[in-house]
Amino acid sequence: MLRVRDDFLRAHLAIAALFCFLGFQYATWVSRLPALKTRFELSDGRIGLLLMASGIGAAASFPLVATMMKRYGSRTLATVSALVLGLVLAGFTLAPNFPVLLLVAALDGVAVGFLNVAMNAQGTALEVRFGRTAMSRLHATFSAGLGLAALLASGVNVVTTALSAHFAIASGVLALLLLLAQTGMLADEPEAAASTEPAGAGRPKRRGIPLPSRITVWMGLAMVFGTITEGAMNDWSALYLKNVAHASPQLAPMGIAVISVMMVLARLFADGWRTRFGDGRIVRVGSTVAGLGLALALLVGGVVPALIGFACVGLGVAAVTPCVYVAAARQGSDALALVAATGTTGLLAGPAVIGFVASATGLVWGMGVVAASALVVALCATRIAWPALAPAAAPAPADAVLHEA
Repeated sequence: MLRVRDDFLRAHLAIAALFCFLGFQYATWVSRLPALKTRFELSDGRIGLLLMASGIGAAASFPLVATMMKRYGSRTLATVSALVLGLVLAGFTLAPNFPVLLLVAALDGVAVGFLNVAMNAQGTALEVRFGRTAMSRLHATFSAGLGLAALLASGVNVVTTALSAHFAIASGVLALLLLLAQTGMLADEPEAAASTEPAGAGRPKRRGIPLPSRITVWMGLAMVFGTITEGAMNDWSALYLKNVAHASPQLAPMGIAVISVMMVLARLFADGWRTRFGDGRIVRVGSTVAGLGLALALLVGGVVPALIGFACVGLGVAAVTPCVYVAAARQGSDALALVAATGTTGLLAGPAVIGFVASATGLVWGMGVVAASALVVALCATRIAWPALAPAAAPAPADAVLHEA
């Protein structure tokens, strides 16, 4: 029994390092969007295009994810994509012009798409293999990575505004996280196992290619709009505080920190809330709080209301992605892969849409789109068949989830 507990803790810590890695890498460069904007003399529209390049890269990676997972396994895929993400920071520093910067952002999107699917496959397999809830806490470490990166950005800005110095320090942190991940990630075989899902499970198939059920589509929509809300706040909060609320350069990155701290705190308790209130109620109420809280902050204006509104978003959307991932895993590995793909699309492409709206109408209206997205999540949540308790029995053994996700 003690050995099982030790194995669980070691695997949990290693997989959590992956989640923290992705959050830290992502927030490291998006927290410096004001510096990139100044260096390359970018408009809000070009900032949106830069973010859209990441979304396009992620979308381009999705047809390859399932094949790469089956051929190399989630552990190898996670390691390679993490190495690429570490190199991407150097690319942002060395890019000589905007077109090259777009290519770097697209490469970042590809690597994020691969790592997102691989680490969530590892997290789902952890719950299945040991029969213990872990996904919300794993996502909490993603939020912790966001917060740590924002605090590092704020601290480095006090000493120097040089991107090279900041990204060099961040690369060292990423290397340590990747080394920690290597100590306990779950092993899997490169070849796919045969599917254990029943053929008549409400998922129509055509020539062996599974088509998503209606419930899976609603889960995908909830994930898209949920990650639009989460990603846009991380990408645009610093610019909103600086350009609209007129916060100081040292205070501007704290928007990401406020969001991340609230998300970490909520996700640490989210598994208990899910057991007590149910996943559906948590998602519906939380996304409503996020949407209305942000909308009120935008109407009032100012730094303090903005930070309060950001806190509402962090608290409200904290449990959305863990709950949707668990619900997707209950539908099978194909649903899990699809939901992970749509989540990455929303996270990376959604903020670009906000940039285009901001360029046309102003950043306040762009952030209003974020508030509306959170309310759309609440609507989608009413159409999803949520598990009564999370997690219960998984639809497939851990090895099958790792092989097929």
